[in-house]
Amino acid sequence: MTLRFLGIIPNTPVDESPTIWLHEETGDLLIQSYKATPEEVLGCQEVGSIPGHSTDVPDHETIIRLPAVMLKYIPHPNN
Repeated sequence: MTLRFLGIIPNTPVDESPTIWLHEETGDLLIQSYKATPEEVLGCQEVGSIPGHSTDVPDHETIIRLPAVMLKYIPHPNN
């Protein structure tokens, strides 16, 4: 597995460091960030996604909150 570091929020304390990596073989992003609060998860569940799709978050998934400043590190295929 080959990972490439893409970015971290500048000037974060040692114990807070939202970070993004790119899995070079699959193009997947690996994101370390803040856990969504119970209120944020509930809000996501209330909004839902597509009709008929479960709003439960399976044990092997989670909802994270990605600070807006981190969006600049997300690669775009045409860039």
